[in-house]
Amino acid sequence: MSRVKAALRTPWFWAIAGIVLLLAVNTVKDPAYLAIGVNPTTGLLTGNLLDILRVAAPIIMIALGMTFVIATEGIDLSVGSMMAVGGAVAMQTLSTLREPDSVGAMLAAIGLAVLLAIVLGVLNGVLVAVVGLQPFISTLIMMLAGRGIARVITGGQNTNATNEPFRQLANGQLLGIPTSFVLAIVIVVLIALLMRRTALGLMIESIGINPRASRLAGIRPRPLLIAVYALSAALAAVGGLFSVSEVMTVSVSGTGNLMEMDAILAVVIGGTSLAGGKFSILGSTVGALLIATLNKTVLFLGVPAAATPAFKALVIIALVLLQSERIRSLAFGGRTTPRIPSGPPSPSAGQGVPVTKEAVG
Repeated sequence: MSRVKAALRTPWFWAIAGIVLLLAVNTVKDPAYLAIGVNPTTGLLTGNLLDILRVAAPIIMIALGMTFVIATEGIDLSVGSMMAVGGAVAMQTLSTLREPDSVGAMLAAIGLAVLLAIVLGVLNGVLVAVVGLQPFISTLIMMLAGRGIARVITGGQNTNATNEPFRQLANGQLLGIPTSFVLAIVIVVLIALLMRRTALGLMIESIGINPRASRLAGIRPRPLLIAVYALSAALAAVGGLFSVSEVMTVSVSGTGNLMEMDAILAVVIGGTSLAGGKFSILGSTVGALLIATLNKTVLFLGVPAAATPAFKALVIIALVLLQSERIRSLAFGGRTTPRIPSGPPSPSAGQGVPVTKEAVG
């Protein structure tokens, strides 16, 4: 019984419940919704579940980077533009090289896209950690600049290219699962091991709680912040590569458009605190899967485009309410546990001195 109660308190549990509910609604409309078939032309597995996994791969990437940025009490509004920059670099490189079957051309396109994104991410980090701009402002500037950079790279035109190895990133399969989703999960596992098997994750959480206290403890917040924003930009570029490889075309205005909102929602649904100081990689991954399922459900149910944002907002509000301990207490009974404020204990605990977060010193 205690395990059930513990599961009910876990944010990502309700995200999984939301995915199951959405799939159930779709199955009621079409009993064959969950069916998996074989494409007679390509021999690959087909089905709505596989489509959801393919759509989820870019969202997982940008949500993963956003998770660490939010854990430092920041925000990264430029992830959608970074997707466009990554896609623009890749498509422009492949269209210039014109080697349709070359793995080398694919690796060059991926390397250049990620490298440029890291440079822009470092610039984001410098603006936040060194110059002292608010993360909202600095990443908002980069969001606008990123679209401009993508337009410069492609000459303001939608650019397409032909490269079969690159196209297989989204359209290929490994053991029947979309290649992009498999790669996304591998990246998630590697980064989770890096964060949790080393002190890196703990240091990121510490500067989200109190950067000055973490500096006094021997942690250097500035390099960490720069690295976190660079990682977020790199992962966003990878998400952009997954996105453009599906259609082998980049739209400088459409690729990654409003994806920053999906990333933030996935992170919040997964249980990462917007106040910083803690993060959940598993929760953000499940949150991204929920957003992908919701996006596919909206299309499947034929919700009008004008009403789509409102429909998504209603579903997300319901999930956030279910994550609220007070709402769960009212719905399922029981005593409400008093909310414990985050942050380290005051050195003068018991004397009524408030704990405040301080700027990076």
